[in-house]
Amino acid sequence: MSYALLRPFLFNMDPEHAHEMTLSLLDKAHKARVLGLVYGQSMQPTDCMGLQFANPVGLAAGLDKNGDYIDALAELGFGFIEVGTVTPRPQIGNEKPRLFRIKQADAIINRMGFNNQGIDYLIDNVKRCKYKGNIGINIGKNADTPVEQAADDYVYCLERAYPHASYITVNISSPNTKNLRDLQSGEALTQLLDTIKNRHSQLATEYGFYVPLVLKVAPDLEPLQVDYISQQLLDFEIDGLIATNTTLSRVGVEDLHDGNQTGGLSGRPVSHISTQILQQFSDQLDGKVALIGVGGIDSGVKAVKKIEAGADMVQLYTGLIYRGPGLVQSCIQAIGGYYDAMEL
Repeated sequence: MSYALLRPFLFNMDPEHAHEMTLSLLDKAHKARVLGLVYGQSMQPTDCMGLQFANPVGLAAGLDKNGDYIDALAELGFGFIEVGTVTPRPQIGNEKPRLFRIKQADAIINRMGFNNQGIDYLIDNVKRCKYKGNIGINIGKNADTPVEQAADDYVYCLERAYPHASYITVNISSPNTKNLRDLQSGEALTQLLDTIKNRHSQLATEYGFYVPLVLKVAPDLEPLQVDYISQQLLDFEIDGLIATNTTLSRVGVEDLHDGNQTGGLSGRPVSHISTQILQQFSDQLDGKVALIGVGGIDSGVKAVKKIEAGADMVQLYTGLIYRGPGLVQSCIQAIGGYYDAMEL
């Protein structure tokens, strides 16, 4: 109810300013120790990638790029938190305005461009936070790093994130960094994964423990690309796949205000295409790689659809903006009900 009252105020503000204000208000509520009393955490224990999660509903990367609000966000009841995308060096991202609400479609278009304070800043925040659950760190490349040298940026972030992350996500699917999605295909993907996995294996030996490695892909993939990526995941023994990032498609918003802004589309219009891609990967991978479903989840029913399509866990982002924090518990309960029914 409180978010329902707050939303009209936030939606009258510039979207990026509203995003910053929401996180600030959330942090204040956390420090006042009221969030846990309101939301709590539903337990739906989940094992995935060799890790134990309190529940299978997580926060997607992008909402807390720098890890400034981990403790406050955790009090909304998430089973895990993914921060980033973070790059080796700080960068301001693309020019503003770069975030647009498509209210009639419960959607967002963003062209943020990996704006963040850099990996060292994020790691300091992760080290300071008190949250004891699983934290994923989502890594990318700087905009001015040539795509041919992208592996250097990913390895740089991997090395710094490794001792502090529950799992590490390699983001090659944002449409807002020039040529980044080229890394999803052919020899470029093979070489990238080969370089990252070699260093990842060395780090596991050096530290004496294993941190799962995850790949995040776009929904705008052809069947042959799904086949190729699936084989690469198996060949390089990648632990998990996040399906999916935002879409370049404008189906469902093309005639709406700001519907043709450049950038990645998220929210309700991406739900179907994202779930289709998830299902295709599930069919190819046959349970050999953990799957995390994200894209267009704005209800418990949508969360269950991801599970039915093969997801082991799900993540939320845009749905939170339109439905509020209560969405977390709705999804946890719906997934729990789904599993209960399966056991009958």
